[in-house]
Amino acid sequence: MSMEWMRSTARHFRKYYNPDVGDAVRMDTNTNVLGSNPAAMRFLESSRMDLNDYPNTYSDNLRDALADLYSLERDNFVVGAGSDEVLDVAFKTFTEWGENVIVPVPSYTLYDYFVSMNGGKAYAVDLDEDFQLDVDAMLVPDGKMIIMPSPNNPTGNSFREKDMIEILERSKGPVIIDEAYGEYAGRSMIPKVDEFKNLIVMRTFSKAYAMAGLRVGYSVSNKNISDMMNCVKIPYSLNMMSEGAAIAAVKDQDFIKRSVELVNKNRGPLVSGLKKMGFEPFPSDSNFILARSPIDHEAMAGGLKGKGILIRDFGSKRRTENCVRTTIGTKELNDLLLRKMEEVISETER
Repeated sequence: MSMEWMRSTARHFRKYYNPDVGDAVRMDTNTNVLGSNPAAMRFLESSRMDLNDYPNTYSDNLRDALADLYSLERDNFVVGAGSDEVLDVAFKTFTEWGENVIVPVPSYTLYDYFVSMNGGKAYAVDLDEDFQLDVDAMLVPDGKMIIMPSPNNPTGNSFREKDMIEILERSKGPVIIDEAYGEYAGRSMIPKVDEFKNLIVMRTFSKAYAMAGLRVGYSVSNKNISDMMNCVKIPYSLNMMSEGAAIAAVKDQDFIKRSVELVNKNRGPLVSGLKKMGFEPFPSDSNFILARSPIDHEAMAGGLKGKGILIRDFGSKRRTENCVRTTIGTKELNDLLLRKMEEVISETER
């Protein structure tokens, strides 16, 4: 089969991270260490649905639940099968072939995929030494769209609100602020969606909501932007089981509060433990920590995998040289991780 059959903008793609997990402890995906969302599980266990019916075309009941949560209206929301689908919809809606989309570096590795797959060009702009936005550099004259995750993945830090607002005010096109980890940061740009004509905020049920397996995500924006995106989005893309579970989860905010409190409680001790072993952790507002490893990054990640723990290795990428990323776990998980890291370091230095 000839590579020429493949769309030209996609020929550089490589398959996404897909480890052989086995029975390893997963501290590589930043999901919720409290386990599956209890309200969603109760819904799934008690649900009796007619699977011969289609789900609602645009997930209206979930959009109503989200509108109640944020004191907005149904038509401020676009819902899809994970925030990845909604990101894809945004680029399908607003990018023409060959247009530049401004992407900060380092940030979420799949942004380049979504931009290229929809015919755009990912224009990389370096974050500063503190992994904060360089506002002037982000405002590329021929940039059609801008995307930035806050808190940022993989660095963990939130961007300064004043910088994001300045970019929104000065940009001539849509600006996506990806808040996949927004619950952990405790602040959001969602209250400002009707203040800016170009603001699109992305959120997911995969992290704090502990529902990654059900693939639910959404965007929040003014009604004009949301209407354009809903016109482009594939109808019925979110199945009725996922929608019902997500509605139940939205109504159980106590679980989200407990999840955030657990991360806030355990972040400091994990940072301290990493520093004692010679890691250089970066400041985090999320449920994960990026840290420069005291030994070779591949030796660290590979050594931990051999001991049954998976973390993410970002050490071969520019700006995150020799860095690894770990989820912030419970005290027990963090203690296990630190012990195994210490073993890997000792074994490597022999």
